Amino acid sequence: MTIDAPRYRHVADRLAQRIADGEFPVGSMLPGEQALAGEHGVARGTVRSALALLARRGAVSSRPGAGWIVQSSAHTQGLAAFGSFAQWAKNRGLTPGGQVIQEQESHATADEARMLRIAQGSFVLRFTRLRSLDGHVVMIERPVYPAWIAAALRGLPVDTPSHAAVLEAAGHGEVFGSHRIDAVAASSEDARLLGVRRSSPLLRVRRQAFARDGRPLDLTEDRYLPDAVSFEASSTSDAQPGGWTRTLS
Repeated sequence: MTIDAPRYRHVADRLAQRIADGEFPVGSMLPGEQALAGEHGVARGTVRSALALLARRGAVSSRPGAGWIVQSSAHTQGLAAFGSFAQWAKNRGLTPGGQVIQEQESHATADEARMLRIAQGSFVLRFTRLRSLDGHVVMIERPVYPAWIAAALRGLPVDTPSHAAVLEAAGHGEVFGSHRIDAVAASSEDARLLGVRRSSPLLRVRRQAFARDGRPLDLTEDRYLPDAVSFEASSTSDAQPGGWTRTLS
């Protein structure tokens, strides 16, 4: 979470973590607003705004005359944290995992070559990788890396938790990226790897990361189980033209 985020977002983030940690199980009632305000050292109105934000995410719901009930323990990832799944997980007190199912060198497609700014038909390094939180698989990651950066990743242990950390150590840290989110039906391979039925709905995130010098680092397609992780983007009135001011929600 960014340090300049509104206080209610900090409170919402902390409450979401407590829900994810099992302190407030699904179906249980949260403490009253006044009690939560005292615990977090904020005004009751701040707590009310935090709970409203959690309600929009589907994590809690209001019961008239009763209070707030926990609806879901799904983890929320903000757009500012897309660059590193492992770092986001660690910031949440979760243990990230990675398991490479396939590593393969092949020729770039026309679209891949265009987006990675390499010659069509150039070699790229592809991975199919399962990602987990606290030992539970939540998504399939399929990154494609250009040849100039592939040497840093080729032949790593299959359970390396963070490719982003490896690239950072090699001097190829990500500084910004673009993201597209939609829903897709699980393919036969998706179904086998995630343990769901074929054609089950999955959340797809297509990302492109860039290095400090502006060169594309990778193209990645992530497919998440629908009840595993949710995403939120926030915009402010002073956002720069052409983009949003993003905070980890």
